[in-house]
Amino acid sequence: MTQPQTAPSSTRRVFVTLAAALAFTGFGALCAFPSAAHADALDSIAKSGTVRVGVFEDYPPFGSIGPDMQPMGYDIDVANLIGKALNAKVELVAVTGDNRMAYLADHKADMLLSVGQTPEREKVIDFSQPYAPYYLAVFGPKSLPVKNAADLAGKSISVARGTLEDLSVTKIAPPTANIKRFDDPNGAISAFLSGQVQLMVVGNDVGATILARHPANDPEQKFSLFSSPDHVGLNKNEPRLKQKVDDVIAKARKDGTMNAISQKWLRAPLPANF
Repeated sequence: MTQPQTAPSSTRRVFVTLAAALAFTGFGALCAFPSAAHADALDSIAKSGTVRVGVFEDYPPFGSIGPDMQPMGYDIDVANLIGKALNAKVELVAVTGDNRMAYLADHKADMLLSVGQTPEREKVIDFSQPYAPYYLAVFGPKSLPVKNAADLAGKSISVARGTLEDLSVTKIAPPTANIKRFDDPNGAISAFLSGQVQLMVVGNDVGATILARHPANDPEQKFSLFSSPDHVGLNKNEPRLKQKVDDVIAKARKDGTMNAISQKWLRAPLPANF
């Protein structure tokens, strides 16, 4: 779920440059402190009574639009959990991979969900504790005994060519595994559902959707590969809000609430080492 970072807008770059220049003038000296004033996000949320949470609306089962035209999914449940803890109304802000970092920087959202933690992103935003597992996994019918990489020997496996799924399974599969590569994920999934292959490698989010929509195929998750859990993304220098979100996640994991959300949307419990 790693998304490309969005560079600061030219407007923000001009503003920062102008502020720096003014600081060296008499007028700038008078205005420097007001310009740099920073409103604490947790206080702002408490004052407004609303917390704005950036979510994907086209990324099931983490976020999508339901039959009633309302957002639903893992992230929506987590957003409501955070809103309840903050005693604030939740305003869901629909974001895309291209605009969501800018939305956070421009305070159009107080936080983002489904953010993968990377060294590049750590330079510009802060991260909560992980709240949702995201990983690549091998899926197959319950009747097929597969528990680890060694069990892939002699099995046919579909993947999208050149993807992380392809690289991950190729790295661990025995020489006798028959890896069939398709041009896109839909091709790999269709091959599995039609019985052309015995197993497939996809993200646990895609796997959960398949489990829900194709019960006749009796699929299940066999074992996981590459892991990159989801975090709440926050603006830097908001330690009180970050601590509050961390507390919410820790409590939800301890009392079983987060596990129930995982079972509901991902069709699997939180990993034992999560």
